[in-house]
Parts: sequence; C-alpha cells; structure tokens
Amino acid sequence: MRTINAQDVVSASRFNRFHLLVFLWCFYAIGFDGYDIAMYGVGLPWMMEEWNLSALQAGAIGSYSLFGMMIGALILAPVADKFGRKNVIVICMILFSVFTLAAGLAPNITWFTVMRFLAAIGMGGLMPNCISLMTEYSPKKRRALLVGAIYIGYALGGILASLIGMYLVPLTDWRVLYYIGAIPLLTIPLFIKQFPESLSYYLARKQIGKVVGILNKVKPDGDFNEKDDYQLHAAAKDGKGFPVKKLFTNNRTFSTVAFWVAIFCTMMMAYGLNTWLPKIMQNSGFSLTSSLSFNIMLCLGQIGGTLAGGYMAGKIGYKKVLVSLYLIGVVTFIALSMTTNVALVYILIFLGGASTVGVMNLGNPYITEYYPREIRATGMGYAQAIGRIGSILAPTLIAMLLVTGIAPKMAFAAFAVPSILAALGYLLVQEKYGSFDRLTAEMELNDKALEENRKVIQS
Repeated sequence: MRTINAQDVVSASRFNRFHLLVFLWCFYAIGFDGYDIAMYGVGLPWMMEEWNLSALQAGAIGSYSLFGMMIGALILAPVADKFGRKNVIVICMILFSVFTLAAGLAPNITWFTVMRFLAAIGMGGLMPNCISLMTEYSPKKRRALLVGAIYIGYALGGILASLIGMYLVPLTDWRVLYYIGAIPLLTIPLFIKQFPESLSYYLARKQIGKVVGILNKVKPDGDFNEKDDYQLHAAAKDGKGFPVKKLFTNNRTFSTVAFWVAIFCTMMMAYGLNTWLPKIMQNSGFSLTSSLSFNIMLCLGQIGGTLAGGYMAGKIGYKKVLVSLYLIGVVTFIALSMTTNVALVYILIFLGGASTVGVMNLGNPYITEYYPREIRATGMGYAQAIGRIGSILAPTLIAMLLVTGIAPKMAFAAFAVPSILAALGYLLVQEKYGSFDRLTAEMELNDKALEENRKVIQS
C-alpha cells in the first residue's frame, strides 16, 4: 500500500485536459461575474431614462448590489468548507441566473433593486470558490499563470456587456442584458457533470473512490486505486480557527492596516468606474455607442495591467509595480478631467483600467504572500471584506458628486485621491516583517517533498 499526498500529485502533474476543463469552467463563471458588474453600468443610461431615475437613485442601486455581493462573500464563501466548493458554486450560479432574469422582468425600480440585491448575493460567493478550486487543481509550475488568467475572464465579461449594449440593446431594450445574464442557469447540468469537487472535501469525508477518480485524471499514468492511503498536507487539513489576532502580531499591524487602506481605495475606484463610466462619458457629450466603447477600452486596460504588471512584478517585485501603477493612475485621472482629445481619452481610459482592476489583481497575490501560510486566507479575506466597503460606497459617492452640477468629466479627478492613498498604503508596507523569505523556504522544502512523493508514486 502506498501513502500518497493528493496535493503533491496535483502540484507535480503536467497540464492536461482535466486542468483545462477546470480552468475553462472557472474562467466562464468569473466571466459572468465581470459581466454582472459591467451590465448595470452599461444599461444605466437607458434605465435612468425609462424610470426617470436621479443620479443618486442610480448610485444607490449600484451600492445595494455591491452590498449583496459582500453578504454573499461573507456567507457563501466560508460555508463551502462544510458543503463543498462545487456545491456552493452551483448555488451561486442558480441565485445569480434566476434573480438576474427576474431583474430583467421587473415592472418597476423597487422590484429591480430587490432582484439585483438577491442576484448579487449569489455572485459574491462565486469568485472566492472558483479561485480556490483553480489554485487547488493547478500544477505548481503553472499555478500563477492559470489563477492570473482567470481574472482576465472578469474583464472579458465586461467587454461582452459593452458589446451587447452597443449592438443588441438599441435593437431591443436594456433588459436584454439581464436575459443574457441568465445563461449560466442553462449550463449548470453540464457544469455538475464535468467540474470536480475539492479533494480536501472528499478526503475529509473518506470518499476515497472519488479521490482516486480525480487523481487518475490529474495523472493518468499514476495507477491510483482505493487500496492506497491518501493524505493532504497538515496545513490543508488544519482549517479550524479564525486567527484574526495574528494579523496584528509580529510587527504586522502597520502593514495590515496599510493593505486595508490600499484595497479599500482600489475597490472604490474600480467599482465607481464600472458603474458610472458610460454615463459620465455620455453626459460629457459623447454618443451612447461611443460611451460604451470607452467601457471596452477600460476592460482592455484591466487585462493589459494584469498581464504587464504581473510580468514586471516577477522582475522587480510587486511593491514597486503596485506603487508605480497607482501613481500612473493619479496622472491619468487628472488628465481625463482636463483633455478633450478623443484619441487621448481612449488611451487614458485604458490606463485607468490598468491602474484600477489591473492593479487590484496584482495586489491580491502580494497580500497573500505577505502573511504566513496559516493566516493567509484570513489576511486576504479581511482585506477583501474591507475593500468591499469601498466598493459599496463608490457608486453613491460618485452620484453625489455628479449632482453638485460640476462638469461630468471633472468627476475623474476625484479618482486621483484614492489612487494616491492606495499608492501610499502599499508604499508603507513593511516587507521585512512579511513571510516572503519563509515562503521561498517553504517552496524549496515542498519541491523536495514533491520529488520524494513522485518517486513513491512511480515505484
């Protein structure tokens, strides 16, 4: 009988059809997360006209939806450890699809707001569980690439919403955005059939047959069977406790607060732009079609910022890249409030995407790597929770700014303030108290363990 560490088998595996299938489903699910955030901003100009909404009302609806996402993240993400990540993802997809369709059928703004809130609860639990499963099932050598590529799905979802707004909504009405948002409901049976549950979930429940089935797909020549003894790393098995206090021990207090400030400001910018960009550009004199094309450029900037920033972070480190991108954002938003050159506006919008969502995607792994393994999930979870508060406030705060009567494009200058604060937050992170060196040592030890385990499996 062999003693096999299931996590090591996955980490040492070569990318194959199984990994591709997990990636495509996670990419698909997170793509609809991005679509959900963007479709409200895309459809907003038509909704405001049909229901005679004020900017404050429109901003409040956006905030309610983001509040629903925070509730979903707080409730649905943690319960996945008990009920299974795959099962929770299915629940999230059902909630999102059903209530998004209901929002499209809403007869008035009250029903629409309630349906959006309920749909957002489903969306809130989706991304954390998709990222977790993609991380678990990625070969070690491609883990960073695969997890990073998933975030691109978020931006592509925003592009899809913008294209629908440009070409389908004028032929029908804004509700078509929400009808299309119900598509995941149709694909759930196939998802259930093809998508794997977490190995840790199966092992905790002694469902060895399912573990064997997955590992034989991960490593087809492994010849795994139910007679073998399957384990996970001790860190993976010890998931109890909620060590919040450890975020503030061993000289980590200052950096923890700095992370929270940076994420709060980043999410405020990202969700403020996603909600209001098309309307701001329309009010600035651009046609609605042109306004939506700016939204596409914003999403392309998010992709560019994630890819280019990730490459540079591997060369010079996350901190320098993050601070630099935020400072570029400061210049970008001030310039956007002043220029009237259309070509320059497109370039600046691209940079705006790179310095908001693009930089947010880079900040997540940096925060995760700062903390020791035993509190990484807690550190990232609390940073995201604080950030969600910023995202909730953003739509309403921008609306309050717009109703003051200032020139619409001057609202962009307001984004320079959180961009400066976010740069300052990351600049003040005390890396000497982080676990980066420890992480490197862990990876070296893990490499040795992987090699030993590979020899056991092959023998």
